[in-house]
Amino acid sequence: MDQTLAIVLLILLSLVTANLPFATHKPLLVLPWAAPGGRFAQGPMRWFESLLFFVVLAGLGAGTLWWVGQGLMSPIGMLLRVAILLVLVVALMAYPSVVARRSASEMASTPAAGKSFFDRLVEVLVFYALVGVLAFAFEASMGNVFVQGWEFYAITLSLFLVMAYPGYVYRYLMRHRPGKTS
Repeated sequence: MDQTLAIVLLILLSLVTANLPFATHKPLLVLPWAAPGGRFAQGPMRWFESLLFFVVLAGLGAGTLWWVGQGLMSPIGMLLRVAILLVLVVALMAYPSVVARRSASEMASTPAAGKSFFDRLVEVLVFYALVGVLAFAFEASMGNVFVQGWEFYAITLSLFLVMAYPGYVYRYLMRHRPGKTS
């Protein structure tokens, strides 16, 4: 894969994933403290479900690193692999909203609560880790992998948060009037 194509793909993916938690009210992660009216609002089952979700997410990250990081290949093959992995990530990230929708329909008396800022921040950090794993896999597929220190991760996290700023402005700083459709 060409280095320029990998960089452009990572920047676009970073821009989309950094703003995604602010663009939607649906949960993207199974967080144990979320969904106050949810299916496992209290008790250890919600924590177990959350742990299982993050284990599957980590397994998907490890699979991404192994599958995409395998040697040199054509740009079409790499884009196809990335597209397949994106479909898997989208399917995994759709699970929490399906569970929340099902539990809200079962418990019609409790209103659906939105995500808190902390929930959105955790989602942004998880997306940062997923994009970082993909970037590491791209680097491994192109040649040598360079060891990075904490400074590199602090700078890339800061850049990722800067990319999330438009979504933050849209969600928290713009006025959303109830009578207007946008």
